[in-house]
Amino acid sequence: MSATTTTTTNPPGQMPPNGAANVDPLDAADYDPVDHLNTIFSHPSTLSSVSRVSQTLHEYEDELDNDIGALVEDQVTSNAESVERIQAAKADLTELFKKIDDVRDRASSTESAITEMTADIKQLDNAKKNLTQSMTVLKRLQMLTTAYDQLRALGRTRQYRDCAQLLQAVIQLMAHFKSYRSIDQIALLSRNVADIQRELLEQVCEDFEMAFARGEVGQSRPVLSEGCLVIEALGDHAKSRLVTWYCNFQLREYRQVFRNNEEAGSLDNISRRYAWFRRILKIYDEEYGAIFPAAWKVNEILANVFCEGTREDFKGILSRSVRNGQTIDVNLLLSCLQETLDFEHSLERRFINPSRHSTDTFASGEATVFGQAISEAFEPYLSVWVEAQDKQLAALMPKYRQQPIKPPDEEFDSHIVISSSTDLFTFYRHSFQQCAKLSTGASLADLAKVFAKYLDHYAQTVLLSYISERPTGHTPSKVPDTEDLILVLNTADYCYTTCNQLEEKIKGRLDRSLKQTVDLQSQADSFMGIASAAVRGLVRKVEVDLEPCWREMRNTPWNRLEGVSDQSSYVGELMSKTQTRSSELLQLLHKQQYARAFADHVVELISTVFIATIFQCKPVSETGAEQMLLDTYTLKTGLSSLLPNPAPASFVKRVNASFAKIEALLKTLQVQPSPPEALVQAYLIHIADQSNTNFRKILDLKGIRSRQEQNHLLELFQLHRASDRYAPNLQQSNPILTALQTSTAPTTSSVSQGLGLGTAAASIGASTLPTRFDPSMLGSAIISAAKDGVDRFGTPMGSSSINPIAGLAPPGAGGVSISGASASPSSSSTPGPLGLGLGQTQTGESSISSAGNLNENLKNIGKFFRRDLGGFGGRFGRGGDDAS
Repeated sequence: MSATTTTTTNPPGQMPPNGAANVDPLDAADYDPVDHLNTIFSHPSTLSSVSRVSQTLHEYEDELDNDIGALVEDQVTSNAESVERIQAAKADLTELFKKIDDVRDRASSTESAITEMTADIKQLDNAKKNLTQSMTVLKRLQMLTTAYDQLRALGRTRQYRDCAQLLQAVIQLMAHFKSYRSIDQIALLSRNVADIQRELLEQVCEDFEMAFARGEVGQSRPVLSEGCLVIEALGDHAKSRLVTWYCNFQLREYRQVFRNNEEAGSLDNISRRYAWFRRILKIYDEEYGAIFPAAWKVNEILANVFCEGTREDFKGILSRSVRNGQTIDVNLLLSCLQETLDFEHSLERRFINPSRHSTDTFASGEATVFGQAISEAFEPYLSVWVEAQDKQLAALMPKYRQQPIKPPDEEFDSHIVISSSTDLFTFYRHSFQQCAKLSTGASLADLAKVFAKYLDHYAQTVLLSYISERPTGHTPSKVPDTEDLILVLNTADYCYTTCNQLEEKIKGRLDRSLKQTVDLQSQADSFMGIASAAVRGLVRKVEVDLEPCWREMRNTPWNRLEGVSDQSSYVGELMSKTQTRSSELLQLLHKQQYARAFADHVVELISTVFIATIFQCKPVSETGAEQMLLDTYTLKTGLSSLLPNPAPASFVKRVNASFAKIEALLKTLQVQPSPPEALVQAYLIHIADQSNTNFRKILDLKGIRSRQEQNHLLELFQLHRASDRYAPNLQQSNPILTALQTSTAPTTSSVSQGLGLGTAAASIGASTLPTRFDPSMLGSAIISAAKDGVDRFGTPMGSSSINPIAGLAPPGAGGVSISGASASPSSSSTPGPLGLGLGQTQTGESSISSAGNLNENLKNIGKFFRRDLGGFGGRFGRGGDDAS
């Protein structure tokens, strides 16, 4: 058939292309006879070969039938051979099983024969083993009987050294006869051995009692020392009896004097108790130490018994005082505690290895035997001691506040901290170490709460007072100078770091069940809030220097400029003052985190004041907007080099992000109002919001005041913003324009308030609002920021849905609030100075914020400030290079 397909699928006399082998279509899996016939008879002229093709197909069919028949015949023959091979294999297996059974039978018969041959030998072996065992038992019985007789004789003559050796041998031999106690003679011997053990124990104890009672210990020392060897041989029960008797004998006088006598047993005479026991230990070392074996540790057991009894005495004395309504004298309690701790430490030094861990080592796993042996009795009453610590700290806080921030005769150093902070943590460390020795439970947890309370107090009433103070009457507050701000910043950073370390140490010593109750993170956040206020105070120094430059910018006629230049006259002066003041301040900041934070806030200050000043310069022509845009590029370039080279890439990115909002505004102002569609499209591209109010602000800024022209542009704006081209990309309202005020009063107060950098005059009232910056009011501005908490500029306190620290926008933040007043005409909002993002809602009379609100605001500031600086390199509060 392959020949047929070859002649039918290829022209006569022509080989397949490239000499490829022919494939029979009849062998194909998807064979289609119609397609095959169409291939063979592809042209009417090929129909003449129908007969020949039919004949070839019949021949091919016959050939296939023959092949199939041959294959069937071969398979039948192959099956018959397989059956024969299987039968042969079965016969072989049957023969193999027969041989295996035969081998098994012969092995059994061989084993029986060998057993008969060796039966006599095995009997002889058993007889030998039994005989040997009987001889061993008889020999041991003889040794036991002999040793027993000797032991009785030696016991009568009190030869205790030999008795101890024989007694050990008798006890060991008697252990071999436990299984023979059913024999009467062995049972009798066992009873006799037990009797002599009891007799020896009673005899040795009697010798001790007589010697101690008569005061003849020195003469009887050899006999008593050898008697201890007998007690050692008798076992632990005998040793425990003798040691217990000795401890009771030694402490009998102590119990009679201090337990039965109310005056002698009072806490006032606690030193007499310890002096008495020290004398007992001295007597032991001189007279009794050589009697008892060192391994018994009799003196240590005696100390434990003394501590247990004394602890119970103290518990009874203290509980009776409380039940009788008596007030425990704190000084007496502390004195007793100290003496008790000293006594316990002396016992530890005496009985514990010299390598005992220090009480400051929290990772120590060695348990101290006398750590709280007696002082445990005072633990339930440590609340009195904790209250005393509270009172001491309460008395220290006013002293710290009255101290000058720096001694007058001391030179300023940008690395030092305020001395009161180190004094406070030194006090904390001593109190913590003392309490940890007394208690690792509830008392230590209560002390940690006291620590937290006065950390907050120190942050609010001491550190914050150095950089801020509300004016009283007509006396302005003290203005913090640069040195004060640097010292407070260093101190806040020191307190933040030390606060975290203190928490770790307390948790390392506290019981596991109470570890979760200690959390000083909120106090650390408060100190970080103080650090934020100090950094903002430094930024305020820059703002004061730049005010003349902003005034010059406001006085420039931006609507009448005829041409543009590289930069305006005020820009050079602004950059010069910024670089000079920033360089001076950055030299005083020795941590990269704070230097970076200062630079970031200076950038936000300039960018925010710049955009606020733009709205005070209206109307602004297209040429004026172009000049402002060039000024923006100059400022951006200059501020990028504010930090020492090379400037971190993240800082340059933040500078660009801060000025991006200004560039978007100025690019919109550059577009001429004719044709009107161009201005509308520019607004939708750069400002990208749907607010009619914001669009009107842009028209007002460009000087388009005609009602008709404004309405026409507003209609176009509403039409375009709804189109598919712009609608998906528009926000509801651009936060920058939303916060901008349309007031044109060119006062420092309006700009500074919009920054959250306003003077304190804004919080005093509109009647006293100054027309220029008054540095004497800065102190009250700082304290006002933390005490007049609102969550965002122009938002009354309590609105928890808005970022409470808006003035500290993180790098890359899209919008910065610039509003200086609430939209409501019935109330005015005063943003927090120094960019703290806090304000006050005034309703006719000033409200007095509680200390809790102040503390909460400081914590919120600190949390955000710490988070904002998280990417500046290194863990905050620790040294580290600035991240690039």
